[in-house]
Amino acid sequence: MNSGPREWDAKTYDQISEPQFQWGVEVLDRLDPQGGESIIDAGIGSGRVAEKMLERLPDGRLTGVDGSSEMIKVAGERFAGDDRVILFVSDLLELSPKLLADHDVPTAVDALFSTATFHWILDHDRLFAAIHSVLEPGGRLVAQCGGAGNIADHARAIATVATSDEYAQYFEDMEMMWNFAQPDETEERLRRAGFQDVRCWLEDKPVQPSDPYDFTTTVTLGPHLTRLPEEARRPFAEAVLERSVDPLVLNYVRLNIDARRA
Repeated sequence: MNSGPREWDAKTYDQISEPQFQWGVEVLDRLDPQGGESIIDAGIGSGRVAEKMLERLPDGRLTGVDGSSEMIKVAGERFAGDDRVILFVSDLLELSPKLLADHDVPTAVDALFSTATFHWILDHDRLFAAIHSVLEPGGRLVAQCGGAGNIADHARAIATVATSDEYAQYFEDMEMMWNFAQPDETEERLRRAGFQDVRCWLEDKPVQPSDPYDFTTTVTLGPHLTRLPEEARRPFAEAVLERSVDPLVLNYVRLNIDARRA
């Protein structure tokens, strides 16, 4: 699930993202929609979790936003003919009442839901301000993303390979890729943005992918692989996996976020 300009292999993601799907269902249980709300799924991805949400929104409306046109294409196939759903491509930092109005969405919604997305956005202050602007008074933010310590061992393996003599030239100007924040700093940012009833906490969610190559090249290595020539992509990914434990266990740490607009 993606917020920014990165493109994804959406069909592969749909097939291999079982951990993200299960985490999303847990977040959906926290949201507990009552059936008639207007909800934004921020980083809707291929729509697997949103499909479960719609089961709980018989009289509601779902707006799916994602930075990847391929993700929105796959989600569009999933929800074809469902007039409760509006989908469009946008960076989440651009969320605003005007953007919603431009897509025939109510300019303020009852809730914004997100899972496995916010860690791809470096500017959380701007993100939370944008989210605050599209919520009704009393509207809820319920989300989960990567938090402090997320996939730390895997990230070190990536960095080791990316800075090696063979590959360093491709990553010299690469900016920070993830924002794995702490709960306390996230709570402070949310309050500055105007939220109340703020609660954030970390949760360990280790994952052992059944197909480490497909999983990592689709979920974690995408920004690196796009910088490499085609012939270097598989060797790079295999080098990262060689520097990882076998069998591969990714030490996912999830940052849970609950807040309400005053």
